Amino acid sequence: MMNTYTAKGRLDANTLLKQYSPLVRRLAHQMIAKLPANVELDDLIQVGMIGLSDALTRFDAAQGVQFETFATQRIRGAMLDELRGNDWMSRGDRRHQRTIETALRKLEQTLGRAPHESEIAQEMGLSLTAYQELLGKVRGTQLIHLEDMSGDEGDDDYLDRHVIDNDANPLALLQDRRMREALVEAIKNLPEREQYVMSMYYEHDMNLKEIAAVLKVTESRVCQLHSQSIARLRSRLRAW
Repeated sequence: MMNTYTAKGRLDANTLLKQYSPLVRRLAHQMIAKLPANVELDDLIQVGMIGLSDALTRFDAAQGVQFETFATQRIRGAMLDELRGNDWMSRGDRRHQRTIETALRKLEQTLGRAPHESEIAQEMGLSLTAYQELLGKVRGTQLIHLEDMSGDEGDDDYLDRHVIDNDANPLALLQDRRMREALVEAIKNLPEREQYVMSMYYEHDMNLKEIAAVLKVTESRVCQLHSQSIARLRSRLRAW
């Protein structure tokens, strides 16, 4: 922490905020890689900067801890608090998504292939238009919900176990690898257009407007395709 003190011997907050902002971004990228798609990176970074500011206020060099180590704990803590404090999807939307997943799973077992939208709508007793409107309603849904990963009595430590220090947990690394392999295989079995959407959205970091332009459809249609892809993947991964 050279050159990070003012003339009065106090920590230079502005200098340190600038110096350690890359740390905030790095931690946010590490964390968001294991979180649902609708968690915004910028939100994590903003909260992380607040955690960094808090670390500057609370840091005491006399405790014998390096500032970066102390700051990392405060930044991660701020991000986790923010994640715990947000309900990423309403109960109603979760219920709708499970209904779609149930229909998908039943049709896949019956047909032996990925069902078409019209078939899913019919299975749910909806018109195609009503089904597509429902897909739009659950836009931004998550591939994995915290409640999916909880035990019979709930699991309040999910974020801590799956977001923090996984590198030190061989079992977690093995589970992550198996999950990735299962996810890659599930994506390969998506209908072609949905594969394109997932690839452009997650691999190429394209926004909905850009994807819509490539596919020559509306943004709302991209949202529907994305939601349907997520439902298909969740249905497959539940059996994993």
